[in-house]
Parts: sequence; structure tokens; C-alpha cells
Amino acid sequence: MDHPNYQQGSMKTETDNIRDPETYAIIGAAMTVHRELGSGFLEAVYQEALQHEFQISHIPFEREKRLPVYYRGEQLGTHYQADFVCFGSIIVELKAIQRLSGTEEAQVINYLKAARLGRGLLINFGAGSLQYKRLVYSK
Repeated sequence: MDHPNYQQGSMKTETDNIRDPETYAIIGAAMTVHRELGSGFLEAVYQEALQHEFQISHIPFEREKRLPVYYRGEQLGTHYQADFVCFGSIIVELKAIQRLSGTEEAQVINYLKAARLGRGLLINFGAGSLQYKRLVYSK
């Protein structure tokens, strides 16, 4: 049975960040956007601002990336659309809500599982301070 491993941003240490410089760079870009804009905007505003920050920071990304869905080894006609895929392998899903719940986490895990990718970031710009969760999926 497949089990996702959850890693919440506040639980990471500096040593962990050194081992994962890619997610660290993405979170840093999101922090810059949140410092500049604060909370209260629609998700689309944060998505556009984060795209700009990724460009400034030289973080490779694809915006609104269509992700294939696989079932029993076969690719289905249905797809997911991630807000961003950075570094070719990290799904970045944005929210602008007051508080994250398990529903948003499950969404990212499903994206990871369906697209056969291992790492994801759930970033919420809607709270007073930036919220983020690193999500890792492994079989």
C-alpha cells in the first residue's frame, strides 16, 4: 500500500533545507511575494507574482502544468493541472485561504501520485504569515 510522508514547513531544520535546496528556493520566493503583497489577494494574483519571483530567482518552472493521470500503468485521458511544476519534478500548489486543511494536502498527494512525482509544496498566501507544507510521496 502507498503511504505519503508529510513534512510541515515549520518542522524542517536548516540541515534539511541544505539537503533540499530546490524546495528551499521555492519557499524563499513565496516568502518574498508574501512580504510584498501580504494576505487578502486572490490566488491568481499570488500565482502571477510568484511567477515573476521565480524568473528573478532563476527557478525553472512551468505554470499551470497539465499532469497526466495513470491507472494500472495506463495513462488516462483525464489530467490534473498544477499551479506550477518547478525544477521539472516539484509540484507547487497555491492557495489563498485563511487556513489549510487536510483536503488541500490530499489534493497535492493525489497530484504527486497520479503524475508519478515525489515532491510537492502546498503554499498558502491567505493567512497573516505564509503557510507552507512540504509533501513527499513514495511507494
